[in-house]
Amino acid sequence: MASTVIYPSLNASSHSSSPTPSSSSHTKNCSAYSPRRHVRTLSYSSTLGTRLSTNRASRTIPTSTSYRRGSITCSASSPSALPSALLFDCDGVLVDTEKDGHRISFNDTFAEKELRTTWDVDLYGELLKIGGGKERMTAYFNKTGWPEKAPKSEEERKQFIASLHKRKTELFMALIEKKLLPLRPGVAKLIDQALSKGVKVAVCSTSNEKAVSAIVSCLLGPDRAEKIRIFAGDVVPRKKPDPAIYVLAATTLGVEPSSCVVVEDSAIGLAAAKAAGMKCIVTKSGYTAEEDFVNADAVFDCIGDPPEERFDLAFCGSLLEKQFVS
Repeated sequence: MASTVIYPSLNASSHSSSPTPSSSSHTKNCSAYSPRRHVRTLSYSSTLGTRLSTNRASRTIPTSTSYRRGSITCSASSPSALPSALLFDCDGVLVDTEKDGHRISFNDTFAEKELRTTWDVDLYGELLKIGGGKERMTAYFNKTGWPEKAPKSEEERKQFIASLHKRKTELFMALIEKKLLPLRPGVAKLIDQALSKGVKVAVCSTSNEKAVSAIVSCLLGPDRAEKIRIFAGDVVPRKKPDPAIYVLAATTLGVEPSSCVVVEDSAIGLAAAKAAGMKCIVTKSGYTAEEDFVNADAVFDCIGDPPEERFDLAFCGSLLEKQFVS
């Protein structure tokens, strides 16, 4: 069973965690979280290396650890392996899109169609437990009642939901093209490290493929975009937490699932990655900060850019080493 390593941001002077930030804080920087559960307790010595104290024996992880503005930088000092593929979720990982992106686009679509439906911030957080926008709307209307303008038959309702989702995607893509939602810190850096080392990179998302492609192209740029594979939308019949999309990615890329490292932000994404037999790093987002990530291989508040970098490609490779398995 994989161990979970939780790396909160530490204040260099007091070593106390900062309060949990608001859901919008990730658009500009990485703030510290105070995890409620530590599966492994971190202790620091003057030598380079982070020792994990366990109920059995203490083990030393080959990482270089430095304090930078109250942060921890984690990188393997002499990595013996790199991932064959680095797989990213999209929403909440590449960009914190949910509250001020997807939610707004859903509400604008409902308003255009005069459906008298509005998803507030808290409600949308609950709806995010359902993977996929079409599935989210269907579940919501099944529970609360369908709008008067909705058709009555099941097949017509599927078409109705599909039309709503198509319009919502158009509105969301317009937001992305205006670059109103920035990349989360460290995303471009980690992707560049992977591409420069020949590590395959893909984005695996339950969101519409056009929306994901727009994020990758507009925010990461065309040079990176042409090197990144996208697996999204209805490319698989079952959405996360089903592992199908990660299994498809590994098969298509020609790599073993056990050699892949996934970067996710949600419990359902984590479940999908682990069910596919992959290592998974969680970078918490605004909506997922309080979710249970006990099965993750590592948990951070973000990837981070220097001088507040949280981890790098070498650290991803170090997760494949045996010392992270108990």
